[in-house]
Amino acid sequence: MAKIIIDPKIMLGKPVVAGTRITVEQILRLLAQKLTIKDILEDFPQLKEADIKTAVEYAAKRVAKTEPQ
Repeated sequence: MAKIIIDPKIMLGKPVVAGTRITVEQILRLLAQKLTIKDILEDFPQLKEADIKTAVEYAAKRVAKTEPQ
């Protein structure tokens, strides 16, 4: 199962897909540029579809925590 980790020694502590140096931010920016999951997987073969979906879910949860209620 995909996992997002935060380690101050990896990418300055930004959330990354475990076992990679690919940040959640990077995945979101690629999706915002209208790349498809298939495109991203071709560019980053070390990722799995579940990694991308987990990154999006992680970001959604972080935003939900910071939005005023």
